[in-house]
Amino acid sequence: MPRAMRDGVSIYYEFDDRDEREPTDESHASETPIVFLQDIGYGRWLWRWQREAVAREFGAPVIAPDMRGTGRSDAGLPPLVPRLPGRIRSPLLRKPAGYSVDGLAADLEAVLDDAGVRSAHLVGIGLGGMVAQQYAIAYDRAASLTLCATTHGGPDAMAIPADIPGRLLETPSGANERETLRHRMRPVFSGSFTNRNPHLMDRIIEWRREQDATEPAIEAQLGAALAFDASAELDRVRVPTLVIHGTDDAVVPSSNARLLEEAIPDARLELIEGGSHLACIERADAVSDALVSFLGEQETGTGTRNRSRTRAQASTDT
Repeated sequence: MPRAMRDGVSIYYEFDDRDEREPTDESHASETPIVFLQDIGYGRWLWRWQREAVAREFGAPVIAPDMRGTGRSDAGLPPLVPRLPGRIRSPLLRKPAGYSVDGLAADLEAVLDDAGVRSAHLVGIGLGGMVAQQYAIAYDRAASLTLCATTHGGPDAMAIPADIPGRLLETPSGANERETLRHRMRPVFSGSFTNRNPHLMDRIIEWRREQDATEPAIEAQLGAALAFDASAELDRVRVPTLVIHGTDDAVVPSSNARLLEEAIPDARLELIEGGSHLACIERADAVSDALVSFLGEQETGTGTRNRSRTRAQASTDT
């Protein structure tokens, strides 16, 4: 099990070697790893559809780290804080005792250094997209960025709605663990999708129980996301960037995608018509197609600068 160490904290990551992921078309073989970065609280399962898509198309290695406090990674939180009652713990972890996007980007640098990777395509959603932005600003191993359902967090950004943090951590009265996880996912999917895919939602709940972050770590990750502001530094991002956003995202308003496209010098925007926050699942085909096309262009040098598109795609029924 590969692990990187930073400041005494062990960060677990999956490293799927290229030899195990042969492309269907040899012309698309790539030596540049693709790194998938998750959103607040979610485990490595979140990108399973896109990982399958790039595995079919490319021969590149895939790296999937567990963010601090998630899956097999250590939380690295002050020892006593996670044991406090939620009403006391949550404010501490969202501010002074929690995480920062700077620190999470430093964790990613430790992972890539441990893996011996000199250059990688970074693919991040939500908080993972913020980490990707900060990494490209502060470090030099990013070959490209794909930023999904995220924001630069600056004063011009449209903020995450005030009720969302509470809804992502809410425990309904009398609910068991599975019922609580189902309830907390209401903001990230459309109601029609969850109603049409009850078996998939059951599987997602089991994946969450197995791989997701602990509740204190979710609070710490949420604090990092809410404090993030890279708006003044995005002109330092000098790698090709794809911005993907669902037009019906109830967590991170889609207007933030246009701000990212405008702020990053070499960026393009792909809007997923009707897509929710987790369009990587609900509109998996559209997100996968956009990602595979973009990464293919980076490997062949055929990318087109500052091109915006809107994709209309039916929901993925699994």
